[in-house]
Amino acid sequence: MSPKTAKIRHRCVACYKMFNRRQHLVEHMKISHHSLHQPRCGVCFKHCKSFESVREHLNVPDHLFKGDCKTIFSERGCALCLQIFEDATALADHKNNCHLSAPLPLVNPTRTLGVNTRLKAVAIDCEMVGGGDDGSIDLCASVCLVDEDEHVIFSTHVQPQLPVTDYRHKVTGLTQEDLKNGMRLQDVREKVLAILCGGHNDGAGRLLLVGHDLRHDMKCLKLQYPSHLLRDTAKYVPLMKTNLVSQSLKYLTRSYLGYKIQCGKHEPYEDCVSAMRLYKRMRDQEHGKAEKEEEKGDGLNSWKQSDLEKMKPEELYHNSTSEYRCWCLDRR
Repeated sequence: MSPKTAKIRHRCVACYKMFNRRQHLVEHMKISHHSLHQPRCGVCFKHCKSFESVREHLNVPDHLFKGDCKTIFSERGCALCLQIFEDATALADHKNNCHLSAPLPLVNPTRTLGVNTRLKAVAIDCEMVGGGDDGSIDLCASVCLVDEDEHVIFSTHVQPQLPVTDYRHKVTGLTQEDLKNGMRLQDVREKVLAILCGGHNDGAGRLLLVGHDLRHDMKCLKLQYPSHLLRDTAKYVPLMKTNLVSQSLKYLTRSYLGYKIQCGKHEPYEDCVSAMRLYKRMRDQEHGKAEKEEEKGDGLNSWKQSDLEKMKPEELYHNSTSEYRCWCLDRR
């Protein structure tokens, strides 16, 4: 084929997909929301929607294997955080900090500690028992809140608002005796709100609320809280499946923290700590000196199509914005 008739291919600088027409590359960049905040392969720096997509890229079947990513990762990569290290010694040193141990069981399941005024985030977990004829109505039975240092701020059993028809003992470990002296749900809700509002009684949320599937916990507590202060490990895009469906807390803890939970009954304290550790691991990621997302406005959608088609692939990437708020921005 002569140079005059050779097709010009347009390559995405983030995920390396190729396009025959520049406008197709532009449309791809608009819907992909590529940015420095996306999970990336530590070898070739390919951007992916989620860390599960990165795992698939690094563990591709042998018959589809291309490049050096799989080989290098198998020799110098951390199976939890997916980082690549210079040598085996550096990897071994890293694993001592990256692979965590399960938190010890909480000795006193009912306690209240003073609220640290320097708190920025707390994690919450609730356990539910069943009400109604078939036990399908979720009733809040226990609540636990921990701070960033994994100290218990508040932990209590809760008096169910309806007669309990299923204690779900295999999962909750709870009995009628456990809930007999529990706090009233209204008192629990007020206590949780007071903590989230930094000890103030004005109802204005001040702390980040961390958890897994927070919608479920908030519903059973009949609690409302500003969405911009929620940090939900079930809804955070980098922690979701490749098809952007939520992962279980059990899977996330094993895959990203290196230990098992929920092997028998569910412990609210254990689940709280695991959610907080996942949040901190995502928050503490380094993404370079990325521009503030708010300074880019609506990203590529704020540009005219004709202007976008004149941009080089690198310029498209520079002006692209993430589709979610990266938790690394919480460090600011």
